[in-house]
Amino acid sequence: MAAQKGFFTDTTLCIGCKACEVACKQWNQLPDDGFLFTGMSYDNTVHLGASTWRHVAFVERPVPMKPGNDGAFSWLFSSDVCKHCARAGCLESCPTGAIIRTEYGSVYVQPDVCNGCGYCIVNCPFGVIDRREEDGRAWKCTLCYDRLRADMQPACAKSCPTESIQFGEIAELRERAEKRVEKLHEQGLNSAYLYGANAAQQPGTEGLNAFFLLVDKPEMYNLPPNPTVPTKPAKAAWGSMAVGVLGLALAAIGSALLGGRERAS
Repeated sequence: MAAQKGFFTDTTLCIGCKACEVACKQWNQLPDDGFLFTGMSYDNTVHLGASTWRHVAFVERPVPMKPGNDGAFSWLFSSDVCKHCARAGCLESCPTGAIIRTEYGSVYVQPDVCNGCGYCIVNCPFGVIDRREEDGRAWKCTLCYDRLRADMQPACAKSCPTESIQFGEIAELRERAEKRVEKLHEQGLNSAYLYGANAAQQPGTEGLNAFFLLVDKPEMYNLPPNPTVPTKPAKAAWGSMAVGVLGLALAAIGSALLGGRERAS
C-alpha cells in the first residue's frame, strides 16, 4: 500500500485568490454554481458541495476595540476541502460499498456504484459531501485520485501561489505543520494552532488526512469544534445498553432465586 497522503492547509498564507477553486473545477470538469450575487463578499461559491470540492472562505472579523480603531476589522481566508477523515462517517454509513478507502488513505466515492441514498450526507460531521441535482449521486473531493495515479499533485495544491495548500505524506506534513506553528509563536502569533492533525486533536474522527493551521476558533472558519463520526458514540451507546440489559437480567435472576428460597422456607 502507498504511503498515506493528504493536505496541510496553512490559513495564514492564504490570500483568497481562489486559484485552488478554479483549478479544482477545471481539472475535475465540475459545473459552475451559478453566477449569482450571494451577499457573501467575494465568496460566490459559499460552501462545499457536489459541484464545489474546494471552497475559499472569506471571513470578516472585528478587531478588539482599542483607542483609534473603532469599527476596524480584519480578514481571514481559508481554503476548505473534504477532510478524508481517518475514520470517515460517509464510508461507514454507505450501504452499497460505493465509498472506499484508496491506497493513498483518501476517501473516494465511486460514482458508478453510488445509488444516491444520501446516508453519507447525514453522517459527514463536516457537511462536505452532497448530491448533485442532475443525477442524484453523491460527490466530493477525490484528492485528485487520477492525478495521484499518474504521480502528479492534486490540482488545488499545484495551483496555490503561496503554498497555503501543501500536499504530501501525512507524517511529513504533520512535522512541517508543527514547525510552522512553532515559528509563528516565535514571531508573536500565539493564536496559531493545528486543527485535526492527529487523533489527539480530533478524537471524534481519529484524525484528519486534510488538516489546518488556524488562528481563531474553528467556528470562525465554519469548522465544527468537536466533529464526531455518528457511529462512534452509537457503538458506545450500544455497549452501555448491553451492560444495562445484562444488569437487569442478573437482577431478575437474583430476584427469582430469592423468591424461590422464600417459598421453600
